[in-house]
Amino acid sequence: MIRTLRFVVLIAFVLMLTSCFKKDEAIAPHPKGDIVTDTIPMTINYAYQLYFDLSGNEVVLKNRKTASDLGFECSPEGWKVILNTANFMKVADKGTVPFGAKYDTAGLVWKFDKSDGNADSNAVGRWFRVVGDDTVSNGHLYILNRGIDENANSLGFSQVIFDSLRNGIYYFRFADLSGANPHSGRIQKDGTVNYLFYSLTGSGSLQQLEPSKDRYDLFFTQYSTLLFTDAGQAYPYLVTGVLINPVNTEVAVDSVHSFTSITYQDVSQLTFSNKLDVIGYDWKYYSSVTGAYTVRTGVNYVIHTRQGYYFRLRFIGFYNNKGEKGYPVIEFQRL
Repeated sequence: MIRTLRFVVLIAFVLMLTSCFKKDEAIAPHPKGDIVTDTIPMTINYAYQLYFDLSGNEVVLKNRKTASDLGFECSPEGWKVILNTANFMKVADKGTVPFGAKYDTAGLVWKFDKSDGNADSNAVGRWFRVVGDDTVSNGHLYILNRGIDENANSLGFSQVIFDSLRNGIYYFRFADLSGANPHSGRIQKDGTVNYLFYSLTGSGSLQQLEPSKDRYDLFFTQYSTLLFTDAGQAYPYLVTGVLINPVNTEVAVDSVHSFTSITYQDVSQLTFSNKLDVIGYDWKYYSSVTGAYTVRTGVNYVIHTRQGYYFRLRFIGFYNNKGEKGYPVIEFQRL
C-alpha cells in the first residue's frame, strides 16, 4: 500500500513539473521558391569565368579566364598560393637556386593544383618557414608554365620566388624564364574575399576578380583536374564545370530522386561535401560519335548555401539557341 502511494505521488510530481515547461512550438517552414532556369554564358571557347548567386538568381561577376596567373589566400591564417588552372597552369620547384638567372624547362617535374581545394593538394605547397611572427621564404625558386589561352596559344613561362608574408602582406619577385624583366610584387590581404589574384603580364598587376565571399555560391569555369587511365595512373586534364564557394557551402549529389520530387525533408538523408569540385564537370559527357555533349539531367545537386538555404539544382543543357557549346543551362529551386 505504501509503495503504491509513493508511486502515485511520484507520477503526480512528474506531471506537475511537465506542465511547468512550455511546449515546443513548431517552426513554420519558409515558402518554397519558384523553379528558375538560367543560362551561364561561358562562351564557345570557355573564355569567361562567372560567379553565380542562387538566392539572387544572378551572375555577380564575370571575367576572362586569362586575367590572372596566381591567387593569394586572404583568410587570416591563409598562406596558399594557387595557380590559375583555367589556363592549365603548372609549376616546378627548382629548389634553392638564384633568382634572376637563366633557366630552361629541361628535366623539370611539373605539378598541378588538384581541383578539390585541399591544402595538401596545392602544387606550390608550403613555400615558407615560420620565424617568430613572420612567414619567410624557404628560398625555393618556382618555374611557372603559364598555360594556354582559350585558343590554345601558349602564355609562356616565368620564374618566381615568394619572399615572405608579413602583417598580412605577401611579398614576391618574378621574371622571365631567361631572367630578364625582373619585378617585385606585393599583395595586402583582403578579408572580404577568398583570394586576390595577380597577373604576371608586363610589370605585373593586382586583379580583383573574385566577388565578396558573401556574394556567390557557384563558380563556372574551366579548371584542371586529375583523371586516371585504366591502369590507375593519374594525368592532368582541362575540364569545364562548376566549383563551389569554399565558405560555408556544401553539396550533396543525388541520382535516386527525380528533380521535382526532392523535398526539404530529404536533406537529412543526404551526404554533403565541401570539396570545391563536388559538382565538377561530369554532369555532361562527350560523344565522339555524335561530336556533341549530352547533359545528365537525372543527376541532381542539393546545395546548402552560405546563407543557410537549401537549393535543388540540375543541368538541363550546354548549348545556346545557335547550337554553340559553352552555355550551361541550369534549373534550380529553393527548398
